[in-house]
Amino acid sequence: MKTMILFYSRTRKTALVAKTLAQEVNADYLEVTDLNNRAGAMNYIKASVDAFRENKTLIKPESVDLTDYDLIYVGSPTWAGKPAPAIVTLIDQCNFQGKDVILFATMGSSGGRKVIERMQEKIEPRGGRMIKSFQVKTGNKKTEELTEAVKEIVKDEDLPIYGI
Repeated sequence: MKTMILFYSRTRKTALVAKTLAQEVNADYLEVTDLNNRAGAMNYIKASVDAFRENKTLIKPESVDLTDYDLIYVGSPTWAGKPAPAIVTLIDQCNFQGKDVILFATMGSSGGRKVIERMQEKIEPRGGRMIKSFQVKTGNKKTEELTEAVKEIVKDEDLPIYGI
């Protein structure tokens, strides 16, 4: 069974989570890039508004062919209690028909459950079946601490078993 991890990361914390996860569960991974500038304080405020309104954005790649994968992880940072616009856009452009999906949200302190619920609401009508989800608190964690937290989640949630 082949596994793919799709994610977006502005601060590189979600990227660290996704890459650590990929190593731990033996998965391919693909970072979605938001072609709008999300760096800096003013752009972050605009990004939060875009997330809250679920505005679409230009992304690269525009779509991902999931044909060769049986299990798909989708990960997003939490922005204003919503998934990042790049992930919302990607979900709307992918075919999840017949795919098992594990969702994850990263967050500074809270809001991840709402992000997961919203991603699930968007993926299920596209044929995906959410089989598991988890949240990763990234606030005030150093790289090593975050890596260890992800490894602990993989172990506690028994994630490798889903890719067999």
